[in-house]
Amino acid sequence: MNTLPATVIAIVPVALAAILGNLATMPKIGTWYAGLAKPWFNPPNAVFGPVWSLLYAMMAYSFFRILTPTPGPWTATAITLFLLQIILNAGWSFAFFAGESPKGGLLVIVALWCGIVLTAFAFWQIDRPASLLLWPYLAWVSFATVLNRAIATLNPE
Repeated sequence: MNTLPATVIAIVPVALAAILGNLATMPKIGTWYAGLAKPWFNPPNAVFGPVWSLLYAMMAYSFFRILTPTPGPWTATAITLFLLQIILNAGWSFAFFAGESPKGGLLVIVALWCGIVLTAFAFWQIDRPASLLLWPYLAWVSFATVLNRAIATLNPE
């Protein structure tokens, strides 16, 4: 795929996930989320924006690297898995924040974690740097899963 179409295709789903996730999250930060009991290891709210911005940039570049070489036997699988996990990424914000459901968020984030693992594996088959770019995302979502579980435990629905 040519560079310009690949750039657009790589950026659009990631940007949509970020925008939709923000729309679901931001109205709840100062209200519902502020009232939740949180564990001692909950980062300050100011940490989340910069971390997610960096991770979204890395995801888009990773996806771009998968879109640009000549398609191979893993390409369709890798693209499908990436798009599924990015939908789950945005879906978590809707389950956790918009739905005001830590338990619902936990269900989505576990599926997201699995989706990232599968995506990183598929990317590894095509372009190892593209896969490596997803590992910090996997690490952050691993931490977020533990945090989500703690919040669900401290705030039974």
